[in-house]
Formats: sequence, structure tokens, C-alpha cells
Amino acid sequence: MDTEDEKSKYGEPRKFDPSFRGPIQNRGCTDIICCILFLVAIVGYFAVGILAWSQGDPRKVIYPTDSRGEFCGQVGTPLEKKPFLFYFNILKCASPVVLLEFQCPTTQICVEKCPERSMTMITARAIPNDWNYYKTFCKEGVDTLTPAEILSKRLCPAFLVASKPFTRRCFPALDLKDNKVVVGNKTDFTDENGKIRQASDLVPAVKNATIVAETRMVVIKIFEDFTQSWYWILIGLVIATILSLIFIVLLRYLAGIMVWVMIVMVILVIGYGIFHCSMEYVHLKNTPGANITLKELGFQMDLNVYLHIRQTWLAFLIILAIVELIIILLLIFLRKRILIAIALIKEASRAIGHVMSSLFYPLFTFLLLAIVIAYWMITAVFLSTSNEPVYKIFNQTECKYATNSCKPENYTDSLMKKECPDSQCLFAFYGGESAYHKYLILLQFYNVFLFFWCANFVTALGQMTLAGAFASYYWTFNKSDMPSCPVFASLGRALRYHTGSLAFGSLILAIVQLIRVLLEYLDHKLKGVENKFAKFLLCCLKCCFWCLEKFIKFINRNAYIMVAIYGKNFCVSARDAFFLLMRNVIRVAVLDKVTDFLLFLGKLLIVGIVGIISFFFFSGRAKGVEFVPNLHYYWVPILTIVIGSYLIAHGFFSVYAMCVDTLFLCFCEDLERNDGSAARPYYMSSMLHDILYKGAEESAVCSPSSPQEEEIPLRAQNDPTE
Repeated sequence: MDTEDEKSKYGEPRKFDPSFRGPIQNRGCTDIICCILFLVAIVGYFAVGILAWSQGDPRKVIYPTDSRGEFCGQVGTPLEKKPFLFYFNILKCASPVVLLEFQCPTTQICVEKCPERSMTMITARAIPNDWNYYKTFCKEGVDTLTPAEILSKRLCPAFLVASKPFTRRCFPALDLKDNKVVVGNKTDFTDENGKIRQASDLVPAVKNATIVAETRMVVIKIFEDFTQSWYWILIGLVIATILSLIFIVLLRYLAGIMVWVMIVMVILVIGYGIFHCSMEYVHLKNTPGANITLKELGFQMDLNVYLHIRQTWLAFLIILAIVELIIILLLIFLRKRILIAIALIKEASRAIGHVMSSLFYPLFTFLLLAIVIAYWMITAVFLSTSNEPVYKIFNQTECKYATNSCKPENYTDSLMKKECPDSQCLFAFYGGESAYHKYLILLQFYNVFLFFWCANFVTALGQMTLAGAFASYYWTFNKSDMPSCPVFASLGRALRYHTGSLAFGSLILAIVQLIRVLLEYLDHKLKGVENKFAKFLLCCLKCCFWCLEKFIKFINRNAYIMVAIYGKNFCVSARDAFFLLMRNVIRVAVLDKVTDFLLFLGKLLIVGIVGIISFFFFSGRAKGVEFVPNLHYYWVPILTIVIGSYLIAHGFFSVYAMCVDTLFLCFCEDLERNDGSAARPYYMSSMLHDILYKGAEESAVCSPSSPQEEEIPLRAQNDPTE
């Protein structure tokens, strides 16, 4: 039994109040200062969005950019029919500057097609047809000039190399023949100085330029995959929504059976995953190149390559086997608590039966979250592309102004050009030195921070709304007298009176999440550092803030329940909720996270079913399916559907989780306010009393705030559902 000292330590228990009938109707606004701060932050967020949209240009990551900063292949421009970027001297791409400046130090123009054969300008001038073909890779105004004038003004490349388009850029068509590198079926070519060069000399240049191009094109390929498969992704998410809704409805009527069905099916689905991985592992046994290790393979832009390596499937197999083992062990050791949790889910099902509109409330939450996510993503893209084109000086000979910034419109008459006549002012990258661009990183952090704040606010709004609705159910003695539209009434109270409290709780959580993002950023930056103490300290900080985030989420959740019931501010509600839980710590231990674990298995089941279906569909392994979209990476839609399915399932199952938590807090207060007598009857059902009260007794240390043996008045006579 609890001692008087323990009771006073965690506050005084609630007193009997005959006028208390659930959520307080006469309430005032709470945490007004935080509400004002939130509204000001939202206005600032809109201002950042408008600024980003006015300055940003997503074309910068879609189209290649020539030396004048113009986009190749952009619709509605003179370069619309010139989608490929051509390098005057691809050998210049071998310079280390390429990887630093993300641009080869040579003139680049947009062309309709990549050169199909190798030749020099001198040989091409001798044959009219060759010269007409050669001119397609030159700037305008070359017909009246001599070869020497053309080369001095860099209007044409000195030589062409047979090339193929790759990531919308023309790269030499290198191949391997008789263990020799060839380009256009030749082992050598003539460079701009008339020297014979080996085709192997092109390899470093192509490698550098390809790394830069692939880095840019991975995003484009993923974007193209989304454009090719977005409707299939929507269908997959709709299937996940339907499955989640079916499971929730079945839980309403067949809670006990459905929980056991979920448990068995999760074990079977993960078991199938283990079987599939083992079959893939065995199937690749005699495949050439499949036995290479992931360490030897290194990082590959094309992630599909990893699926052809045996070690990848072995890793999947081990991970799934560990997950399966953990789930089975948890089910064995927590079997008694699982029975209690199932009974609690049954009671939650009865509550949801009286508040059926709560099942559809997650759709409203999804809509708000979709708006928040879409706004954040669009703003992030426009912010990242709001840089101005930066031009650098690239020189043929030694020049003290090399790599300095320049402006192409007046560079010809500048002092730098006069002192370095061989230099050029070429486009290098997107950046900028204006005040706006200096604070661009801060605007990105503000975008991330407001995303966390708004997303947490939407989640908190859903939690408080559902808590108010289920509290109305609990504190209604005769369930036939339930208030009409409890969900809408609770939503109205939350928005009208407690926007500040919602903003306060979500602000604290957003700050912690932003700190975690900063720690991950530091961890990424310090990967090459050998300082073990720094790594250890960073690891400890990441772990501490992860635990802090989980604790704040727990406190916030219970605080929102108390705000929904009593209408007090966030801090007072958080204190009351914490003290109430501490006064009933044994019952908290009985409930523990077992209910959340069972609901998590339900989410896992839905994700597993939808994930397996999408894998067979997008990988082309489904027999008889002929309308599979042509994708660069088929894992893009699969991963999107899996993540989206989990979020959807989490949204629907959160209704049950919130119902269980609300019923639990109301139960604890019910025990403190009432004693089960005719004058002070319990509001709880006999089933809920048996679940939590006797469950605590079975845990050896019971801490009731009322007598051990209680008789519950015949509520069943007033509640036809019992």
C-alpha cells in the first residue's frame, strides 16, 4: 500500500466532486503567450516560403547548365531542342577542380546530339560535309573566321571525340577491347595541340565528370521514378488505408480474436521474409560476381546493384531472423501481460463503439500532415535552388586570378582578362555572396524547425481531440446519454481554448528534435575524425536526446489528456498527469508498453502485407502483370509505400492507443474520486475494474487508494452494451 509520505510526495489524490461529469465546459484560454508566438512563427514561415519561391528555381537540378548559365533542353527557350551538354575539351575534367567546383574548367555548350565520330577541326575544315557537322558543336559566327581566330576566341572545340549521352551530358564512348581502352573503336585520338593521345587518358576525366553528373542525376532519376509511379504509389497507400480501416473495424467487434490473428500473421509474414531472403541467397550462389563483399563493392549510385550481391540478402536474412526471435521471446515472457492488454483493447473497442467518428479522425490528421509535409518539401527545394549562378576564372596558363569570381558580361574588358588573355569567365556552380545567400543555411534550419513544430502540433491536436472524446465517454455514467458529436466538440474546445498549450508542448518536442538533427549533422561531418573521445561524447549525446524525446512524448501525451479534461495550462496539466501516474505506478507497470507492442504488431502486419505486394509488383516478379512502370530504381516506390503504409497504420492504430491511455488516466482518477458505494459509484465498467485493479493485485504490490474489496454498482442496467 502507498504510504501517506508517498501520497504527499506526488500530490494529493483527487477528492470526490458530485458536480464533476467529465471534460469541463466552462474553461478559458491557456498558454496565450505561446499561442501568439506560434502564430508569429507561422507568419514568418509563410514569409520564408514566399521568399524561397520568388528566389528559387528547381530547373537548376533538372537541366544541365552551360558555360553561360543557361539550361539545356528547357522548354520554351531557344535551347529547348538542345538537351545535351557538350564539353569542348573533356580532358580538362581530369582536374581536381571538378570535384571541388562541380564544373569542368572548359567551355560547355548545349547540343542536339552528342558527336558520333572523332575528328579535329583542321581535318573537318577540308571537307564541307564534315565542317557542316562540326559546326553544330560550335558557337555562332564561325563561318567568316580562320581556324586560328576560331581557336583563339574559343568558338569551337579543337577536336571531337565520339561520345554517348549519359545523364544528359556527352561523355566519350569508352570501351574495353583486347584489354585496351578504346574510344569510337580507336585506341588514340588527336588533342587540341595536335598531339596523339591514348584513349586511356580520357578515363580520369570521364570518371570525375561522371561522379559530379551522377550526384546530380540521382535526385533527377528518383524524381522521374516518382513521376512514373506516383499513381501506383497512391494505389498502394489506398490499399494500406483500407487494410488499416478493416483491421480497426474488426478490432471493434472481434478484439481478442484479431489480436491473436495479428500476432500469428506477423510471425508468418516475417517468416516468409526469412524464407525469401534465404532463397535469394542460395539462388545467387553460382552467379558470377555475386560473392563480392559489400566492403569490396563500396558505395554505388545504382542501389539495384546491391540486390545482386549475396551478402546483401544474408544481411536481410540475419536482421529478419533477429526481429522474429525478439518478437517470439517477448510473446513468451509477456504472455500474462498480453492477456491483460488484450482485455484492455476489448474495453477500448467498446469505447470506440460509442465514438465511431473517432475511427475516421486520422483522415483529418493525414490531410493536415500532408499539407505540412508538402509545404516543407517545396520550400526546401526552392531554398536549395535559390542560389545565384557563380562564375569563375579558368585559365590555360598560369594566372594569379585563377578561380576568382567574375562576371561574364564585362569580363572581356576587365583588367583580369588583359593580364591573363588565355583565361575565361565560365559558369562554375550555384552559390552567391549576397546577404540572402549568407543566411540561406539559417533559413533551411528555420524550415526544418517549423516543420517539426507544425507536425508535432497537428499530432498533438489529434491526441487532445481524441482524449476529450473518450473522456466524455468514460465520465458519462449512462452511455445512452453520451453527448452528440463528441469528437467535433472536443476538436472545437482544443482549437478555441488550448491552441497555446498544444503549441507549448509541440515546441518543446520540436526543439529536442532539431537538436537531434544537428547532432546527426555533426556526426556526418566528423565521420573522418579519429578522435575517439569526440565520437564517444557525440554518441552519448545522441542517446541522451533520443531518450529525452521519448520521455517528452510520453509526458506531452498525458498532459494533453489532462488539458482535454480540466482545461488547465500545459505545465499544470503535465504535473498533474505525472503525479497521477506516479501515484498509480504499479498499474502503469502492469499496463507498461504491452498494449503499444500489440498495436505495433498490427502496424507491422499491414506494412509487411503492402510491402510484399509492392515488391513483387515493382520488381516485375508478379506473374501475369504486364503494366509494371519502367523505373530507374524500383526500390523508390516500394520504400515510399512502406513508409507511407506505416504512417497510415500508425494514424489509425493511434486511435486505440489514445483510447487506452485516456481510459487508464480516467480509471486512476475514478479510483481516487469514488469508492464504489451507492453514493459514490465508479464510472468504470466491471470489465475495466477487473483488468486494471486486479491486474495490479497480481503484480504483488498493489497501491489502491480505496478498499481492497469493492462492489461496483450495477452499471450494466444503465448500459445496454454490457
